[in-house]
Amino acid sequence: MDTTGTSVLLIVVIVVAALLIILAAISIRIVPQWAQLVVYRWGQVNESLVRKPGLRFLIPVVDRGVQVDLREQFIEVPRQTAITKDNAPLGVDFLIYWKIVDPMMSQINVANFAGALQGVAATSLRSVIGDIPLDDVLSQREKINETLRLKLDEVTERWGGKVTTVEIREILPPPAVQEAMNRQLSAERTRRAVITESEGTRQATINVAEGDKQSAILRAEGDRQAAILRAQGFSEALNTIFGAAKNIDQKTMTLQYLDALKTLGSGPATKFVIPLEFTQLLGPLGAMVQTGMQAGEAGSAAKRG
Repeated sequence: MDTTGTSVLLIVVIVVAALLIILAAISIRIVPQWAQLVVYRWGQVNESLVRKPGLRFLIPVVDRGVQVDLREQFIEVPRQTAITKDNAPLGVDFLIYWKIVDPMMSQINVANFAGALQGVAATSLRSVIGDIPLDDVLSQREKINETLRLKLDEVTERWGGKVTTVEIREILPPPAVQEAMNRQLSAERTRRAVITESEGTRQATINVAEGDKQSAILRAEGDRQAAILRAQGFSEALNTIFGAAKNIDQKTMTLQYLDALKTLGSGPATKFVIPLEFTQLLGPLGAMVQTGMQAGEAGSAAKRG
């Protein structure tokens, strides 16, 4: 009897301990720093039942807690086909970064936040791309990213979430369009190369012309300086001749002309061109001869007397 009672008591203690452990596991929750706990009490929830990070207690059977992650997360939207404003089909895939800002609304307003966001993103992408021409889609990724983010943020706001970033990873145009773009890119590179080459040729021509111009200027300056020096030398020579000529009297000039005439007469020529100045010297020459003769006669008379 004592043994049976002891066994029953031990079983009861074990059952009670197990129940206490189970109740503790149900009622005690540790909420991490990056999360909040939304508590459903009898199936209902309000702001006062949202628990902050830390050690939290729930009423067994009455409360049910759902942990909500508040960290920023991302979803990858698989490649979607969108038609541009000018009817060009494009394959676009992108990433969406989002986070929960209102844990309670994310629990009661949407069943699967990530799935719903992915569906809305695909629809919004087609809407945004459909309003933009192909060239703008390829050149304005940042604008498209921001437009998509704003559209998605408007939808997810009522779900207690926020879209922080949208990043388009790849845009694939059709093969024909891509080939045309490659040809256009090649033509643009060729055009730039031709322009660069022509600019180089033009600059080289300008440099050569500038060099020729400077060379011509230097040559002209040299010729001018040489002419000036020659003129100065000629002027100095004339001044020297003129200074020497001033000291020569009429008799000396006459003797010079006679000496020159003697030299001419000794040559083989039979005809002579006599300058006008020489004829003008005949008068003074005759006077000199007459004066000499008179002086000679006077001397002879003095001797006879």
